Amino acid sequence: MRLCSVLILLAGLWLPPAMAAIDVYEFDSPQQEEAFRELTRELRCPKCQNQDISDSNAELAKDLREKTYSMLREGSSKKEIIDYMVARYGNFILYRPPVMASTLILWLGPVLVMLLGLVIVLVRTRKKSRNSAAGADSTLSEQEKRRLADLLNKDKES
Repeated sequence: MRLCSVLILLAGLWLPPAMAAIDVYEFDSPQQEEAFRELTRELRCPKCQNQDISDSNAELAKDLREKTYSMLREGSSKKEIIDYMVARYGNFILYRPPVMASTLILWLGPVLVMLLGLVIVLVRTRKKSRNSAAGADSTLSEQEKRRLADLLNKDKES
């Protein structure tokens, strides 16, 4: 058992250490750093599609972070950087695309689906309750109806 532990320890000495790339950016002001953080959280990685560029490990996201950083250092505003990214990658790069005719379905779609589901549930519930109330008597045969009436009458007399 000890020999196994020693061999594993020795094997670990020859393996290269695991290293993760960490981007380090230096900013002129805390406002510039905050703008960088906000922009990298607002911009979606076109490759990953469901991550912002601050969380993505894709090469494209790294390039977008670098471009955002260089544009901020050059004095570009947040709006100018967003406009540049949208011009290059389209509205898809934004987590919150603007309301336009082409993106209207993105904004109204979830609300319409929920309303449609609510209407379907209400219609089916009302239809089912009407059918069950109207069909309660029709499911019994004439003999069963008489027997039920006799039982109810006996119960009232007691």
